[in-house]
Amino acid sequence: MFSIICGLIAFFLFTLNVTFWGILVILLTPFKALPFIKTLILIFAKSWIHVNVLIFKIFIRSDIQIFGLDKVDLSQNKSYLITSNHQSWVDIFFLQMIFLKRVPFLRFFLKQELIWIPILGLCWQALDFPFMKRYSKEEVAKDPSLAGKDLETTRRFCEKFKNIPISVVNFAEGTRFTKEKHLKKKSPYKKLLTPKAGGLGFVLGALGPYLDQILDVTIIYKGNKFSFLNFMLGKIETVSIYIKAIDINKELIGDYQKDLEYKQNMQNFLNEMWDQKDKLIQSHIF
Repeated sequence: MFSIICGLIAFFLFTLNVTFWGILVILLTPFKALPFIKTLILIFAKSWIHVNVLIFKIFIRSDIQIFGLDKVDLSQNKSYLITSNHQSWVDIFFLQMIFLKRVPFLRFFLKQELIWIPILGLCWQALDFPFMKRYSKEEVAKDPSLAGKDLETTRRFCEKFKNIPISVVNFAEGTRFTKEKHLKKKSPYKKLLTPKAGGLGFVLGALGPYLDQILDVTIIYKGNKFSFLNFMLGKIETVSIYIKAIDINKELIGDYQKDLEYKQNMQNFLNEMWDQKDKLIQSHIF
């Protein structure tokens, strides 16, 4: 009963927090072309995340075990490409909590449909989050130009941050892991979906020379209790998070769209990363 009460209080405070900072961001959005206003919007966004973390620490009980953070040289003045396995919306919260004040503000690639979420959708737009629209094979077959829309969105996004420190988060699996998706997609991994190299390849091709490192993150939830409801009720007892830095060499920078050899090398690079990640997850017997 105590955990339910704490969860309800936390949910109310999270909602109040996003509403307060979100409205401030939205009110400033028409003026964000002004450098001072753009900086102020970012300060509000960071404050929003900071308060979220405080609410979590006060009302939600989870044992968070972080490995490798002390071995990574992080700075808010550097730029990073962060890739992680994806199981729940809760993943985003833990990434924000870990990297808060350690790296530049995190920006995610989002599905186009998420732009309609009240307050959040407008805030993500104001903060220059890239929205990606997915097209079916049938739609691409009818209009081949649609196949390059996501690439164009990625290029426009990267162009804005070539000379500004940034943290780009890419969930290479493209969607959240479920047992149903795992079976349907016939993933070769036991605890992961098959990763897609396109997002990583496009960002590295456009921003590679301006990025300092790739941060490989693996998030493991005890007992697979990773739903947002379990998070709010404090039922996510243990979260193990592993962080590993990967230097960006010349082999990781190329034209993913036109260079078939680079495209294959990127897929091999990602498959090897996912193979190690899968073994790491399996080594945790909860």
